[in-house]
Amino acid sequence: MSDETIIFFLVLIIIMLLLIILYQRFVFTRGIQTKLKQISEKLEEILETGSDEKVMVFTDNKVLMELGGQINRLLIDRQKIKADYKREEISSKKMLANISHDIKTPLTVILGYLEILRLGNADDEMLKKVESKAKQVMDLINQFFTLAKLEAGDTNINLCKININEICRENVLSFYDILLQKDFTVDISIPETAIFVQGDKDALQRILFNLISNVIRYGNDGKYLGIFLREDKANIYIDVTDKGKGIKKEFASNVFDRLYTMEDSRNREIQGNGLGLTIAKNLAVQLGGDIFLDSIPNIKTTFTVKLKKISY
Repeated sequence: MSDETIIFFLVLIIIMLLLIILYQRFVFTRGIQTKLKQISEKLEEILETGSDEKVMVFTDNKVLMELGGQINRLLIDRQKIKADYKREEISSKKMLANISHDIKTPLTVILGYLEILRLGNADDEMLKKVESKAKQVMDLINQFFTLAKLEAGDTNINLCKININEICRENVLSFYDILLQKDFTVDISIPETAIFVQGDKDALQRILFNLISNVIRYGNDGKYLGIFLREDKANIYIDVTDKGKGIKKEFASNVFDRLYTMEDSRNREIQGNGLGLTIAKNLAVQLGGDIFLDSIPNIKTTFTVKLKKISY
């Protein structure tokens, strides 16, 4: 065999070895990329859902195994932080509920004494103002107490079959005098056929009371209240509508926040403290529903209560 032939075969063998090495390197890199993508996708799923799962790595690669272990350590630390935060949050809410309850007792006594003093001094304007302010403070404490109990999970919500038609009618009637006094146009659409929901009567009364109060407080310029009850196969919807100044888009996400109030509120008959809508939203969620807002300023603002419908 000639030297040229030997050199040719040697070069051919070297090329084949290089190709094999390059192929193995490609397969190895491709495998690593696939595993990294799987880890990334699983981690994204865990973070989006908030689950307590861990990242599982099936590989012989020590570096990937170590990476998976470190990621799982971080996930465990994250779960501990979440659990600690939840415990602290519940503890804080229970403490607020207890403080609100403790404040109510002496304030109730003060209101009792003020009432006695006012009976003996019926014309004392200063005494009337003091009593009025004390009642406002009591109302605010009651609202705080209600919200704190709701958020701490200390409120008894008894779900049962309720005729939502009657709840809507009762709440509109309870505001009849003030609506008449303020010359509101009231538009009501409540079906004659009874519609039943899974709910708690007191909670539903509180939700609608707060929403209608909100119309009178902030939608007073429009002189309009609309109550519309509608349904689909699974849910019922109560639309509480006004035609007042409305809420701009940039503020719409804040209306359910605690202590958020519209700056232009001037109504003194139903005082606003920024907790009514927060309580309404919280109650709706605990009933398995929700409240949504849709507002076109100076045209129409609608708060929609969504609740689960049950069969007759």
